[in-house]
Amino acid sequence: MKRLVLASSNPGKLREIQAILGPLDYEVLTQAALGIADAEEPHVTFIENALAKARHAAGLAGLPALADDSGVCVPALGGEPGVHSARYAGNAAGREARDAGNNDKLVAALAACGERRAYYYCAMVLVRHAADPQPLIGEGYWWGEISAQARGDYGFGYDPHFFLPALGRTAAELDPEHKNRISHRGQALRQLVEKLRGFP
Repeated sequence: MKRLVLASSNPGKLREIQAILGPLDYEVLTQAALGIADAEEPHVTFIENALAKARHAAGLAGLPALADDSGVCVPALGGEPGVHSARYAGNAAGREARDAGNNDKLVAALAACGERRAYYYCAMVLVRHAADPQPLIGEGYWWGEISAQARGDYGFGYDPHFFLPALGRTAAELDPEHKNRISHRGQALRQLVEKLRGFP
């Protein structure tokens, strides 16, 4: 069985990634279980941030590392929150409080806007070692719109406000298995899974 470290401390991301990787012959260790702190995310692109997190974890764990950087992007707001999605409204203590603040700020920013289209984007990166010159990269886009009303008890982050017109539901109203089949993170990770089949 091959081992890799997952460079994230977000419990929602961990659940989704581990569920999709479950059928593969990999032992997935979390960076927290190895005593590795979160990496800095100073970059202006999702791919650069994901790569920084993967290299950080791989270097400290001495293992291949998988990382993602993702967020919700609203064209009417110039692509915001984008790479700032996790701390769009600041760095409140506790993930639930941070999620609530982020959603409140996004809904308020769109209150007077007629254009509510949005998409989730995910960049997923795997490095074989910290200095890997050819990281594996997967990307996913998931289109929807931002709803003023929160709905649903599943998911995390912006999911209660991320409405999917074709389904008539928010991302938070989809059970985890359904969400993983169609989400941005599911798309990106499945791209990587195909590339992992040739992983040495």
